[in-house]
Amino acid sequence: MSDVELAIAADQISERVWLYVHYDCNLSCAYCLSGSTPMSKRRQLSSARLLELADEAKSLGFKALGVTGGEPFLRRWMVDTLVEMAARLPVLVLTNGTLFAGKRLAAMAPLASAAVTVQMSLDRLDPGANDDLRAKGNHAAVVQAITALIELGIRVRVASTLDDLAEDLAFLAFVRGLGVAEEDHILRPIVRRGRAVDTDMGVRATLSDFRPELTISADGAFWGPFGPTVRDERVDTDLLLCRSTRPLAVPAGRLIALARGLPSGHDTTLGIR
Repeated sequence: MSDVELAIAADQISERVWLYVHYDCNLSCAYCLSGSTPMSKRRQLSSARLLELADEAKSLGFKALGVTGGEPFLRRWMVDTLVEMAARLPVLVLTNGTLFAGKRLAAMAPLASAAVTVQMSLDRLDPGANDDLRAKGNHAAVVQAITALIELGIRVRVASTLDDLAEDLAFLAFVRGLGVAEEDHILRPIVRRGRAVDTDMGVRATLSDFRPELTISADGAFWGPFGPTVRDERVDTDLLLCRSTRPLAVPAGRLIALARGLPSGHDTTLGIR
């Protein structure tokens, strides 16, 4: 077994490599980790680079890929690239879910026959409370996108940031009713990084609170997907492993070395696994 496979088997690191495609987005959500807006600097990983990273991740022994942004589906080549990536390893792609209508929705069809799961954020049962965090009309757009993608045969996950148990229970029932399986509804706290610092939201967290998940962006390699957060167009470096991402074995080795010094289960205290 490779060093990566051994570390995964020992539950020292995640089996998934996360890839930040870019940082621009059509929304400006209140707690966005990457501080994304329509005006954000792109900081893009190209389609060719994503496929190169997918090949390297597989050869090292990783078992899955994650794709996030920014809004990945702003790039017209994203669906074709995801299909190619999924031929290497299963892919989880994060999206705000607001672009899937008309031709863009039809273009998603190839994902139904690929090992790709689409994860969307829906934060509150009440549309107004949800839209206050994300954008006007977001709740309706995401609910429509969830049902439309499921009808296409695409696996959908939903991520929610809730802090009220009574609302949690009602919300769980609502999301189940949309056709999302229980295991595909993720409840997690808002983490005070990125724009959440400016809006005074979420829980404070440090390296030991996050699961070690190798994360690659145009700015380097990070401890996890909560690492390459942005404020005022500056990338936070407190969770930076190294600037170099070529070859991928270099940051993977650094992640493993750091992770081996942490106690088992360290990352479950905030419920963000």
